[in-house]
Amino acid sequence: MSDDALPHDPSWPRAGGWPAIDAVDGALDAALVGLGTHATSISPTAAHGTPAAVRAALRRSSPHAEGADAAALRIADAGDAADPDGDEPAAAALVARAAARARLVLALGGDNAATVPAALGAWGERIGTAGLITIDAHHDLRDGRSNGSPVRRLLEAGLDGRRVVQIGIQDFANSDAYARRAAEAGITVVRRDACEEASMREIAARAIAAAGAAGGPVHVDVDVDACDRAVAPGCPASVPGGLSAWQLRQLVRALASAPEVTSIDFTEVDASADAPDGRTVRLVAVCVLEALAGLASRPPASAA
Repeated sequence: MSDDALPHDPSWPRAGGWPAIDAVDGALDAALVGLGTHATSISPTAAHGTPAAVRAALRRSSPHAEGADAAALRIADAGDAADPDGDEPAAAALVARAAARARLVLALGGDNAATVPAALGAWGERIGTAGLITIDAHHDLRDGRSNGSPVRRLLEAGLDGRRVVQIGIQDFANSDAYARRAAEAGITVVRRDACEEASMREIAARAIAAAGAAGGPVHVDVDVDACDRAVAPGCPASVPGGLSAWQLRQLVRALASAPEVTSIDFTEVDASADAPDGRTVRLVAVCVLEALAGLASRPPASAA
């Protein structure tokens, strides 16, 4: 739905529609980047169209959240990487330029291959102290280069596996070989059932403590296929029994409220395969706003 077709109320401002980053001077609170990876996906996907779909879906929501209003934040849009699959260094450079201006970079995928340029661009030369938190049904430790390999590729690039935390890992979505590979790398795994035994805030706090243990920047990969297929039909690999939409929203806000988190990506959504009501894309859009609400709730930099 275009902006022209949406109701207009001057007392109910809409989210999204942020200015281009080159049109805004000075420091930013947050910057969006589109990383429409899709070419190496294990399953056929048109995920390269998802960043535009998420931007459009943002217009359906307000930036207001009780006690953490994103409307007060300085936000800009850095645009889309031209060829994030074929030219990862250029995609990472686009993220790096956004990270140089903003406290938090929000990368819109694309399939999970987007996590590699998103994390590397945000970390830069700080990969030796960086941490990674994934919200994902899968370990993403496959061989080769695909949307099933970003965590392995980041480990090979220098990320310490002891500072990787994976939340939402599911039975019947992985293999024994990759589970053993995660254990051998020292990765902390929070299985799907554990997400029913502790609050999302508790899980987020433990994840931040582990991923941020070396004092470096933490990247969060939000692979939406961690969610139940009923709420994420636009994720090719989502299965019944995943996280609820509300659990995902809580996790994203709790993680984004931590100053250690400097970048977040949202991946594995194929907007063209979504339900007619657009529920998967709209969930991503709301999670973007949850991330901004978490950012707005952080203490001032001088008090952090």
